[in-house]
Amino acid sequence: MKKFMMAAVGGTLAGALLSTQVAAPLMAEETKRNETVYQQLDLFGDIFEKIRQDYVEPVDSKKLIEAAINGMLSSLDPHSSYLPPSDYSDMRVQTRGSFGGLGIEVTQEDGFVKVVSPMDGTPAAEAGIKSGDFITAVDGESLMGIPLDQAVDKMRGPVGSDITVTIVREGEQDPFDVTLTRDTIKLTAVKGRHDGDTVILRITTFNDQTFPNLESSIKEQVKEVGGMDKVDGFIVDLRNNPGGLLTQAIKTADAFLDKGEIVSTRGRNPQDSERFNATAGDMADGKPIVVLINGGSASASEIVTGALQDHHRAIVVGTKSFGKGSVQTVMPIQGEGAMRLTTARYYTPSGRSIQSLGIAPDVVVPQPDQPKSEDKAAEGDNARKMTSEADLKGAITNDSMTEDEKQQAEDERAKAEEAAKRRMEDFQMSYAIDLIKGLSAIAPETQADTASTQKAEAPSADGKSDTQQN
Repeated sequence: MKKFMMAAVGGTLAGALLSTQVAAPLMAEETKRNETVYQQLDLFGDIFEKIRQDYVEPVDSKKLIEAAINGMLSSLDPHSSYLPPSDYSDMRVQTRGSFGGLGIEVTQEDGFVKVVSPMDGTPAAEAGIKSGDFITAVDGESLMGIPLDQAVDKMRGPVGSDITVTIVREGEQDPFDVTLTRDTIKLTAVKGRHDGDTVILRITTFNDQTFPNLESSIKEQVKEVGGMDKVDGFIVDLRNNPGGLLTQAIKTADAFLDKGEIVSTRGRNPQDSERFNATAGDMADGKPIVVLINGGSASASEIVTGALQDHHRAIVVGTKSFGKGSVQTVMPIQGEGAMRLTTARYYTPSGRSIQSLGIAPDVVVPQPDQPKSEDKAAEGDNARKMTSEADLKGAITNDSMTEDEKQQAEDERAKAEEAAKRRMEDFQMSYAIDLIKGLSAIAPETQADTASTQKAEAPSADGKSDTQQN
């Protein structure tokens, strides 16, 4: 017994000694790290005081500290930043769908201000600003090397005032200037229309109004088409949609999914990870869906696209998306300002992160450059010069068709001409509409095959299915 107790005591002492040996270096390392941090903070204080005392001109201490804070945040990634009270107030207004400016979403890439996307119906879109453009100067003043928030400040101004931005665009040999007039930007988050029996839902942003607009647009367009039975399918147009609220992206994806994961977010700490799942109910009633994306589709747009793509609920058409796979949390801080901090990455249902990679469409369809006005005029002249059999003098008539059949043929010809015109105006949209019509044409056969499969897999008399799921 004494030997056992001695062994136990020895083991306890050994354990305590081992713990001390392990903990001591860790504590010393932590202490050293804290000392280094405090030394750096002392260094910051010394530099701050020297600037205040010795700089060639008097400085505003508040602005100096704000610049230091913003520099600290912007050094982390392009999306983390400090929001002074005025910018924080503007941001809250923007999420409600109305704000003043040019209507342009920008980021910073290698020190350059890059356009993520222009917003529909805004001065930037009407002036022809494109996703991927670089803005190098504002009113002749270079933006090279200045923080993104300062560059954005230079582009802001009173509604009605003019601004000239210098653009560098791929494919253009020289930079060129574009003059815009600042305006109050009022965004309609979702615009619905229909092309024949195809419902088109143009989603321009993800703000507080997105899901309510989506819901009402679907109901309105389905009613105009003549009911869900008449609908061929849906096109969700997310091109040049720079993103917005995560909650609205989740609701939008959920609108077209019955079940399964929509997106998951993973932060630095495992306990901060979240997973968002779809609820029952498909507002498209199982009809075919095509999602349109391009290089200006970012963030929340990519969440919706990734969810529908991974669940094979939609065919994605267009070009590769922007590739913003991070989540920013806006944290109010003292002084009525806030900081926007990247706190997590998001992952699509299949577990992929699209950060810096983007979402590759199932069908790559580039948007051809619009023909120049003189080219269009030439095409129009050629069209007028072309003749048909019916134009020839003395051509015999077609008496094999009834008046109703002739009218039907004329209607089909008009539809074909309209489709050709649409291809000239928006080739990607035209491709999506044609794809929906093709999917709709095979849908009855697919449904019949599904019904046969379900019958074959029905539970047998012993209550077990004839198939197995792994």
